[in-house]
Parts: sequence; structure tokens; C-alpha cells
Amino acid sequence: MSEKHPPKHAGGEPAGRAQEPTPASEETAALVSVDTAGGAMEPSAVPATAQSGQLPGGPDTLLRKIFTGSGMVSVLAVLLALIIGGLLIASTDRQVATTATYFFARPTDFLAAVWNAATRSYIALFQGSVFNPRGNGVAAQFAPFMETLTIATPLITAGLGVALAFRAGLFNIGAQGQIIVAGILAAWVGFALDLPMGLHLLLVLVAGIIGGAFWGGLVGVLKARTGAHEVILTIMFNYIALYFLRYLLNTPAFQRPGESNPISPILDPTAVYPQIFGSQYRLHLGFLLAIAATVLVWWLLNRSTVGFEFRAVGANPKAAQTAGINVSRSTILVMALAGGLAGMSGVAQVAGTEKVLTDGVAATYGFDAITVALLGRSTPWGTFAAGLLFGAFRAGAVQMQIQTGTPIDIVLVVQSLIVLFIAAPPLVRAIFGLNPRRRKPARPAKSREAATTGGAA
Repeated sequence: MSEKHPPKHAGGEPAGRAQEPTPASEETAALVSVDTAGGAMEPSAVPATAQSGQLPGGPDTLLRKIFTGSGMVSVLAVLLALIIGGLLIASTDRQVATTATYFFARPTDFLAAVWNAATRSYIALFQGSVFNPRGNGVAAQFAPFMETLTIATPLITAGLGVALAFRAGLFNIGAQGQIIVAGILAAWVGFALDLPMGLHLLLVLVAGIIGGAFWGGLVGVLKARTGAHEVILTIMFNYIALYFLRYLLNTPAFQRPGESNPISPILDPTAVYPQIFGSQYRLHLGFLLAIAATVLVWWLLNRSTVGFEFRAVGANPKAAQTAGINVSRSTILVMALAGGLAGMSGVAQVAGTEKVLTDGVAATYGFDAITVALLGRSTPWGTFAAGLLFGAFRAGAVQMQIQTGTPIDIVLVVQSLIVLFIAAPPLVRAIFGLNPRRRKPARPAKSREAATTGGAA
């Protein structure tokens, strides 16, 4: 008499025997393959994407991330702004206007004139900001690049101040006022005190940073204690700083003796930044300090506990407060640090570039810093690169106007277009066809029991 065996499922396991539990790691990392006979094969440790011939994070995925990431959007925004700027330059060119009258007869003449007008202006911009091959000697050929670095110095440090506040969820529109207040204190220490070299310059730098930090930190205190919006506060503080500077420049303590114009005495030689490559260039120690500030901000945001708190507050203040982070303290601290970074720009202006204090000490650096931070995606090294780019625009605009007659204002138009495209990443991606492909939702993996039974209930 034959022994009876309990009925079996398709996988060969007895129906009455409890199935052994599958480890969680095996359930999530392995794919169970079913052969043509319906029997179960051993679970594979290779992910499903690898079995289908596509490695996770392979070249295709990496290239897609590169060409659709925020960094590429910034680069394409600059390129698109330059293209539109070139078309605007061509629209005011006389040769383009002449060839447009017989466009349908010889369209190539019109297109060639447009190309020549745009490229001629941009070549002049390059020669005035990076390298001038017509200069007498190597020093003269690289003089435009040194001027670019000089102009970029206050843009970089002020942009870092704006970017740091952005990362904490704050809009620091007050870099202009922070530069002015820092310039006031730094200039006063520079021309009013008589101190030995080294110590004098150090006090000038410290006074400027403290002035900017005080002006920015005051906004942080008002926001943290009263809930006032930082945009309104910083804009109003800009006006207060500007008119306070104009008042001081008409007082005996700040006005240069024998001058009727609002200008301060020249800073003492012991209180100015030394030139890095000698007197033939205006590039000074402030550029090296800007590099150091970039490294410091990068370390602060990515390697320090304080930077983590800043980013957490910027991501979600309520969640950060629930996690035990003092949001008010972070708000005050980040605005003070942002003001201190902008204050370095004020010191670079009065102690490095101008060596005097005027009511135009801040120029438009504080407002351009907002664009620099946006273009740099509020990252330290991105802001550094954006500051160099805008410094090149400013340095080369004069040479472009001299060589080709293109108005300097075209540079402002290009900068404005960059802001426009930075604010609309989907538009840039759509123009260049870089919209990331949407992944189809992954099908839920079958359990081991369902796979071994062929999905039968």
C-alpha cells in the first residue's frame, strides 16, 4: 500500500508546511525569476536593472543628470542671454540695417552682417576682460584679466553673503547697505587712526566686517523678535545707510579738508591692501581673502553643525524647530554672517580699489550680488564662478564700447536676461530640449510565495 503524500504546490513545497520567512534584504534586493515550466529558480542577488542590461547609475543616467541638472541650466541661461544680447547688438548695427533692405534678394548678406556685429562686440568684450593679444608685452596682454579679478572681488564676497542667507531661507536684499556701513567704518579707521603697518590693515578689515555684520544682524534681530519681513527691512536699511553716508561726507570728520565735494581723506598707506602683482595691476589682497571666504562658506555649509542648522531652517523652519534647532538664533546668526561677508566687499572697495570713501563706494555691487548668488545656485563655488563672470562683463564693457561703439548698457541687458532665465528653469530646459524623462512607476515585486505558485490564489 503506497504511502500518501500531502498535495504539493507548483514549487514543490508541501501545502501543509509553513513557508520559511524570507529575510527583508532578500525581499528588497533580489528578483525571483520564474522559468518556463513554472518552477522557481533561486533568487538572484543581481538587481533587476542589471539583469536587463542597464546598470543603476550608469553612463546614461549620469549624463542625464549632468545635462538636466541645475548647473547646466545656469550655463544654458548664460548662453541664451548672450544669444539674445547678440541679436540686440545686431539690431542697432548700421550694416545690418543696410542689408535688411534687400534681405529677400540676398539673405546671406543679412545673416553675415548679424553674425559679424554680434561676434565683433563679444570679441571686444573678451579682449577687455580676459586677454588682449594686441597688448605690448605679456603684462599688458593679461591686464584685462587682472582687472576682471579686481572687479569680481566685491561681487564674490557680497554674493556669498546673499547666497548664505538664501540657503537659510532668507532674502538678503541689504548687501548694498551692508557694504556702505562697512565702508564707513573701514575708511574711518583707515584715515583717522595712526597705527603701524599690519595692525592698521587688520583693524580696517575687522572694522568693516563688524560693520557689515552689525547691519545684517540687526535685520536678523528684528525678524526673529518681531516677525518683520527681511526683504522690507533690508531695502529700508539700504536707504538709511546711503543717506547716513551722504550726511557723514558733509561733516568735518569725514570730508577731505579743502574739498567741497563729498569725499573722505585718502586712507593711510598702512591701511590699504597691498597689490598682489605690483603696481602695474589693481589686483589686491582682497581677492585672496575672497577665495578664503569662499572656502570658509563651503566648509560652514557642508562640514559644520551650524551650517547644517542653517540648511535645516531654510528647508523647513517648523520641522527644524521641532527637531530642537533654535530658529531665532539661526536667523540672527546667518544674517550677521551674511552682513560680514558683504562687509568684506566694502573693505575691498575703500582699502583696495578706491582708497577713499565716496557716496558711490557700493556702486551697484549689492544688487548685482543677488544676481551672482542666483546664477551660482546659492552654492559657494558657483557664486565664485558667477562673480568672475559678472566681473568680466563689467571689465570688458568699456573696451567693447571703445572698439565697436556698442553701448555699455547692453551688459546690463544680458545680466537681466540671465536673471530672467535663471528664474524660469523649465523655459530653459524646454528651449534646449532637456526636459528630464519621467520614469514609469515601478511594478511591485511579487512575493516569493506568489512567484513560486505562479500567482495562483
